[in-house]
Amino acid sequence: MNYIVINVECNEELAEVLQAVLGNVGFDAFLENDNGFEASIEKALYNEDEVKEALAFFEEGVTYSVEEQEKQNWNKLWESHYDPVEISEELQIRASFHPADPKYKYEIVITPKMSFGTGHHATTTLMLRNQLTIDHKGKNVADLGCGTGILAVMSKLLGAEQVDACDIEDWSCENALENAALNNVDLRVTVGTVHEMEKLDEYEIVLANINRNVLLEEMPTYQKLITKGGKLLLSGFYTEDLPIITEKANSVGLTYLSHLEKDNWVSAVFEN
Repeated sequence: MNYIVINVECNEELAEVLQAVLGNVGFDAFLENDNGFEASIEKALYNEDEVKEALAFFEEGVTYSVEEQEKQNWNKLWESHYDPVEISEELQIRASFHPADPKYKYEIVITPKMSFGTGHHATTTLMLRNQLTIDHKGKNVADLGCGTGILAVMSKLLGAEQVDACDIEDWSCENALENAALNNVDLRVTVGTVHEMEKLDEYEIVLANINRNVLLEEMPTYQKLITKGGKLLLSGFYTEDLPIITEKANSVGLTYLSHLEKDNWVSAVFEN
């Protein structure tokens, strides 16, 4: 499988904004460098017109080039650029080649390969911060679009009983299971969407860090998975999208509780 890689040259401040912009048109892996960053997307999902339109506003001070590449060993690239990520005073995300830091109550060890979810992106950070505020002990949790499995692993570390996860990419599911083993937790992972996943009848907590359009389309399904009083944690959308996400959630019987923001990204919590 080949990928389209955009090499963006820009200043550090603008890099965060541009990564968010490209994330909104399907790019799901970002690698920072001294001149800016690289963003990659599966060739089949790449839309040149969408990218041009998304970046048109940022013509001044930004240059970029586009190339096609074969699937890379994302882990080797990541190792050469990755630093541990502090999510909060309680939680750090690190690689296996970093030493553990005893000052954190929780740590997650991640080897991402080609999967999304290392803690560097704002949406992952926000989801993890929201998870830290919610009681997971003895709960059943569903992680939809699990990527590296980082949110599913967090659920287990917080005391969840059963965690079911799914992703449409088979290598993401394999990566999630590898990361679960690194953190000494058990997950049940299915290749596919929420509709194909092996799942329990109901969950006290459902996690979905995907994108606005998928969240809107699948909201009725999420509501059906959640027990009365259960929580739905969402991310993958911008601040300006929160009203439409909330409206859709309300329409299927979910109540808005709170949200967090970072770099114009949002993670919101709803209750069934």
